[in-house]
Amino acid sequence: MSERAQFVLMASYNEWMNAKLYEAAARLPHEALTADCGAFFGSLFGTLSHLVAADTIWLQRFARHFTQHAALDPVRALPPPAGLDAPFADSLPALFAHRCMLDGVIRDFVAGLDDADLEQVVHYTNTRGVVSDKRCASLLQHVFNHQTHHRGQASTLLSQAGIDIGVTDLLALIPNEAGA
Repeated sequence: MSERAQFVLMASYNEWMNAKLYEAAARLPHEALTADCGAFFGSLFGTLSHLVAADTIWLQRFARHFTQHAALDPVRALPPPAGLDAPFADSLPALFAHRCMLDGVIRDFVAGLDDADLEQVVHYTNTRGVVSDKRCASLLQHVFNHQTHHRGQASTLLSQAGIDIGVTDLLALIPNEAGA
């Protein structure tokens, strides 16, 4: 599988898992969603908000670099997040609407990349002011890994609340190879 095809698969996995996570989270009352459970970002809602903030930041960085990619247009108009722990919404449905928009942008952006795009070096400044120049493909790998890391925390919080989100393995989306 090519590197680009791997990212297309990861975008599909990302979108699928986020939908499962929000569906499971919707079974909790607002008080349980926002209760501080000692996670990196406090609550389940805080963890989901962090993922929205981080993905928005990364997509805006990509949008500044890949000015020709129309798939990134929806994030160009967004105000930058106030911080990595800044809430994007005050309710789960509103946060999920933003999450769905971001997942669509990620899916369409990745699908529109070619090998030359993946090799480009993206220049950006992080939230602490550190300037970096890194290969696009490596940054995309980070974005997907970051999502998986915090979704793992969120699934643990859901499990502790008695909610099973079901299958979470990427393996569920990897196609079988014919003749193997």
